[in-house]
Amino acid sequence: MSSLTKRISLTFLVVAAILAIGLLFTYQIIPIHWVGFMEVQSSFRPMEDPLPVPPRSVPIDGAAFVPETGSPANPIPADQASLERGHVLYGINCAICHGELGKGEGSVAENLIRKPADLSSPNVTSLSDGEIFMVITNGVEPPTGIKGGMPGLKENLSIGDRWDVVNYVRSFPAQ
Repeated sequence: MSSLTKRISLTFLVVAAILAIGLLFTYQIIPIHWVGFMEVQSSFRPMEDPLPVPPRSVPIDGAAFVPETGSPANPIPADQASLERGHVLYGINCAICHGELGKGEGSVAENLIRKPADLSSPNVTSLSDGEIFMVITNGVEPPTGIKGGMPGLKENLSIGDRWDVVNYVRSFPAQ
C-alpha cells in the first residue's frame, strides 16, 4: 500500500471513531423515538375477553341483533352461492362436533360431555332462522352445574357468514 492510501484509511478510521463516540454520547441528549403501534393502542391480556361493544352501537356490517326486537330476520336468500359458502363454513366450524350431515356425530362428539344437537331433529327444525342465528352467535350455555356447551362463533364468523351457515343448516333433510 502506498503512503497516501494508508493516510486516507487512517483518517477515515479516526473520523468514523469520533462520529461513533459522538453518537453514543448524544443519543441520551437527542433520543430518537420510533413509533411502535403496539405501544399506542389499547390492549388486553391473552385469554381476557375483548371490551364490550358500547350500548346501542351498530357494528360495521350492520345490526346483527337488537335485543328489544326479538329474533332477527334472515336477510340472506338461501340461493346456491349462500348454500355453498355455508357448506364450507359449516365444514370448518361446525362439522367437527355436529358431523357432515348434522346428526351430532362429528369426530370429537364422542369425547364431549354434552352431545351436540342433531340439526335435522324437530327441536332444531322448529326454530326460526333468527333463533338458529342467535345460537350460532352466542352458543349454548349448559344448565347450571353441568359442564360443556356450544361456544359462540361471533368472533369466528361474520354476520353474513353466520346467515350462510343458517341457510346451509336449513338444507339438511328433516327427520
